[in-house]
Amino acid sequence: MSKPMSTTSLPSSRRRAKGRLSYNRFRAFLVACAVRPEARLWQVIQFALLHAVLWTFILINLKAAQDVHMDVAEAWGWGQKFLWGYGKHPPLSGWVAGLWFTAFPAADWATYALAMATVSAGMVLCWLTALRVVDARRAFLAVVMIALYPIFNFKGFKYNPDLLQLVTLPLLVLAYLNAFEKRTWQSGILLGLAGALALMTKYWVLTMIGAIGLAALIHPERLRFLSSPAPWVAIATMVAAMVPHLVWLADAHFVPLTYAGDTYSLQDKSQVHQLVAGYVLHNFALLAVPVALAALAMALVPPWVKLLLRAPLRIVTRAWARGANAGVNVSQALNVWIIQSIVAFGPPLGALVFSIYMKTDWGISLFFLVPLALVAIPTLRVQSAALFNIAAIWLVLSAATLAASPLIAAREMAANVGNTATYGARSELARKLTQEWHMRFASRWAVVAGTMESIQPMVFYSPDHPAAFLPLEPWNSGLTSLEDIKTYGFIGVFDPTDGRLPAFEKWVSEVAPNAERMVMSMRRFTNGKAGPSMNWNVYIVPPGK
Repeated sequence: MSKPMSTTSLPSSRRRAKGRLSYNRFRAFLVACAVRPEARLWQVIQFALLHAVLWTFILINLKAAQDVHMDVAEAWGWGQKFLWGYGKHPPLSGWVAGLWFTAFPAADWATYALAMATVSAGMVLCWLTALRVVDARRAFLAVVMIALYPIFNFKGFKYNPDLLQLVTLPLLVLAYLNAFEKRTWQSGILLGLAGALALMTKYWVLTMIGAIGLAALIHPERLRFLSSPAPWVAIATMVAAMVPHLVWLADAHFVPLTYAGDTYSLQDKSQVHQLVAGYVLHNFALLAVPVALAALAMALVPPWVKLLLRAPLRIVTRAWARGANAGVNVSQALNVWIIQSIVAFGPPLGALVFSIYMKTDWGISLFFLVPLALVAIPTLRVQSAALFNIAAIWLVLSAATLAASPLIAAREMAANVGNTATYGARSELARKLTQEWHMRFASRWAVVAGTMESIQPMVFYSPDHPAAFLPLEPWNSGLTSLEDIKTYGFIGVFDPTDGRLPAFEKWVSEVAPNAERMVMSMRRFTNGKAGPSMNWNVYIVPPGK
């Protein structure tokens, strides 16, 4: 006689069914929160906050053996004095940094938190922009695609004017779409203020402003918009809001603009072609990441397993269908397509025509509309399950990166053990120089002189936070002056391998012929691993009597 099987020897079918039910309920709840008017804004804000927290910790781990980027240290220095401009850039990035660091210390983690807070705020603005063009389902898909775009995670580690454009430019596009729809003087004021805010970030935003202007002229409904007060009020408002900065720019003899022309003009055509090709390939590769992951999320919509076995092509084709699509505002989508096309192709073509040095970082702020431009294609059908899938992909990749980040950092350091540009002990030098100054003069170290690469870390890491003086640059940041150098003294810091050393030596000999000169060598140890040793020429000049 056979013995009856224990009821605990196999999983209960009821338990399995309950598990599937709970999973389905959670998935349905997530999708419902993404589309319900009363819940969707809060869900996107929560998503952006979670993204900021996760990626702040990831960056802290990845950059543990490195000092903050010189752009970040520069922004911190700008934020110590609120001016209408800082040498080569408008003031907004300095103002934001100044406000941020009134609440947070001058520490590495706080800079990564600022960078992630910036991109996360941009994500929310991109979602609000998307709602002007597509339904809530597509808007949520677009915002998660943006979170997967490397500019909003790995590549977004350094806060600077380029990164801040990921807030001000989505706001500008949102204001334009609002003005294009409402065509009132009030919407024109908002558009003008958004334009001024963008221009106060970086002059490069003229690219986006120009694209918006061309979109307004090209769009089939242009006469309705141009005959309304919105665009003209916007122009007047933007000019009026920019007056204080324009006055500063005139007082600075327009050096920031001439600096850009002198620095980024090239004569070598082959180098121009190489740089443009690198720019295009670099940004295409970055955009391929969220696009491929979104395609994967849509392919994994059930019953994808059955389709894979019986009709694999249907996994792709089922997401496309002809016919009207109530989920897309085609008029506003046309604006997005025009703007994105212009900023995608205009800069590299302009670089080829005018022989401009094309930096890959200039693309940081120009492609945030790509996810929206893609999800706004009317023939694309977005199923609810795709929203859960792409959110799950984002969470798995972020959590896996967080877990692996210490190992990634260790391997990166081992592979670049001699890279002083990345792993040079500049923060240690800043603290050592502060001690040297205090021992000699028993006063605060007020000014550091040299190149941006050498001295911005001194500004950030020294407990005294000296102001930066750049004698070899054609522009003055306004944070200190030659009179301050004579009054408070200074420490000059220079990389002896820098080709500009003779010019700096000449300047020191002219302003402080009796400067104390020395060579200092520093090395950082991270988790018991030695970083590269780096030498600096140091010039110590006492305060004036």
